[in-house]
Amino acid sequence: MPWIQLKINTTNELAEAFSDLLEESGAVSVTFQDTYDTPVFEPLPGETRLWGNTDVIGLYEADTDTAQLIEVLNLSPLVDKNLTYKIEQLEDKDWEREWMDNFHPMQFGKRLWICPSWRDVPDVNAVNVMLDPGLAFGTGTHPTTSLCLQWLDGLDLKDKIIIDYGCGSGILAIAALKLGAKQAIGIDIDPQALQASRDNAERNHVSEKLSLYLSKDIPDNLLADVVVANILAGPLKELEPNISVLVKPAGLLGLSGILESQSQSVCDAYAAKFALDPVVTQEEWCRITGKKLS
Repeated sequence: MPWIQLKINTTNELAEAFSDLLEESGAVSVTFQDTYDTPVFEPLPGETRLWGNTDVIGLYEADTDTAQLIEVLNLSPLVDKNLTYKIEQLEDKDWEREWMDNFHPMQFGKRLWICPSWRDVPDVNAVNVMLDPGLAFGTGTHPTTSLCLQWLDGLDLKDKIIIDYGCGSGILAIAALKLGAKQAIGIDIDPQALQASRDNAERNHVSEKLSLYLSKDIPDNLLADVVVANILAGPLKELEPNISVLVKPAGLLGLSGILESQSQSVCDAYAAKFALDPVVTQEEWCRITGKKLS
């Protein structure tokens, strides 16, 4: 069953109170984590470094209305101004464990492979993206990333400009460049994500074709032939005007980070501006694609 987790950074003194708050808000489990004992791997899309000494982590069913959840939590007297948090899709642990233990290259579509940097590539004539497995989202192990990579592999990206909205590790932008795109643009709310994308692009020798922007700094009139956004359903709906405006007329859109049960509401948010394809599903997650109407 898919899950999402909410991580709140706080102090030892307030950790128990926040634990009770998360349980009252519907968390099926709550755990504590020492912030300073946690190694930092590649950042998640939207991840911001947290500065307290304890992380309180609540596990929720993946169809939880995260916007409503945060609104409720912000009403608590424990919260000073706005809650400092991050929400992430929980990795499929069996798949992640297999990847972490065996470090096998993974194939997506017909041409594309994601390979650990210290392993020989299976096919030197394939499109190989070198990306080391970490403990965070963004290496291709989550079904939503897999769905996006398969979609990109099936496109003709020659001479195309692509935007990766919520770029995280940069895996989608880098894959698009290796698949033939002439330029990729990564957008995220977190400077750490942009740094991770930049570092991974350099390892794959495509950094000169990758531009990176914080979402607040997106240039005016930015347009792309292909826009892909692998974030959660709630933000995809909320950000529809911001995302749709980036797609050229007759350009392509790919959305993921969506549970199958949430697909209709996301389709409804984009249907007025895009001719949408049938929804594609994988392990309860789905991908929505379409072509922008003229």
